Amino acid sequence: MRSSPKRLPALLLGTALVATLLGIGTIASAADPGKDTPPQAAAAHGGHTMAPSLKASGDDVDGDGYIPAVPQITGVTPSTANPPHRYFHEFQAHCSATHTAPDDPIVFPGQPGKSHDHTFMGNTSTNANSVTDSLYGGDTACLAPADASAYWMPSMFNGDRKVLPIGPQTIYYKSGVTDYTSVRPFPKGLRFVVGDPMQSAEEFRAHPGWVEGWECGDDFKNVDFPKQCPAGTQVNIRMQAPSCWDGLYLDSPDHQSHMAYPVVKAGTNDNVCPTDHPVALPMIEFKMAFPVDGDMSNVRLASGRGYSFHYDFFNAWEERTLKAMVDHCIVGGLQCDPRGYDETNPERGAVLNEDYRLP
Repeated sequence: MRSSPKRLPALLLGTALVATLLGIGTIASAADPGKDTPPQAAAAHGGHTMAPSLKASGDDVDGDGYIPAVPQITGVTPSTANPPHRYFHEFQAHCSATHTAPDDPIVFPGQPGKSHDHTFMGNTSTNANSVTDSLYGGDTACLAPADASAYWMPSMFNGDRKVLPIGPQTIYYKSGVTDYTSVRPFPKGLRFVVGDPMQSAEEFRAHPGWVEGWECGDDFKNVDFPKQCPAGTQVNIRMQAPSCWDGLYLDSPDHQSHMAYPVVKAGTNDNVCPTDHPVALPMIEFKMAFPVDGDMSNVRLASGRGYSFHYDFFNAWEERTLKAMVDHCIVGGLQCDPRGYDETNPERGAVLNEDYRLP
């Protein structure tokens, strides 16, 4: 039996209602994924909100927005242990952009063309109809073939030209809690949205996932794009995801409330999971670089200004490989590359072979 769903915050529901009344959250037509959508058009329809979905589709067979984990994890107490200090407890995934489309299988499952334009990385098949089974075991543009996860973010435009990241982008999997030994692998099919396309500049700066904002050259910590980027540089952003899970749902109606950021334990500097989200999972951190420089006045996201940046994650890792990477690199307190190798601790070996596969 499914546990009683949590109530959505009144502010979220109110925002969704206002957005609906204003006509925000829809797109005039299903754009051709192979063509660019000018930022003016993106600004006109405003992208999407995280309004609750009542449409039965994909993995959400009853359309209530909740996708129960099987099995659900209960009876967990957030760890307050303080293991031996290790500066690093992470590994990297290197994944390239594969395609763009006005689709979002988390916010608008089964509704192609309804979202603002997204740039997809990792799984090559991701579209509005993607579900756990269609992604799992699929082709991927990540170095590790076992990582068939889908990663996506709003597409960037410079004027009417779409700007795609070149080559593999870095996605960190790290510990967000002090007790890095308590971190578990993501459950199969977990998905969530980081940030909000409707957020203000102030909300973006205050977001718990904020790291450095937009940057290029020596210009850092910008909530919007810098006015000018030195020739030959790229504009970069880093943003962290929540890493504490309620143990119950793979998704929730707002695509966020089943996840939470760690909190500081009272009287300490230790980061721990809150009691209502007690399961420590890897903290994903996007580090994205876009090849645009010079005058940045015409640079926009499909979702709007730079502070509308957000991203989505849909886990489709092969379970054994993800567990091996988490156990060796995060729980093991290492700084690993995409093979699970820490060059400062070569005696610890690598998780994956030269083909980035589990031996």
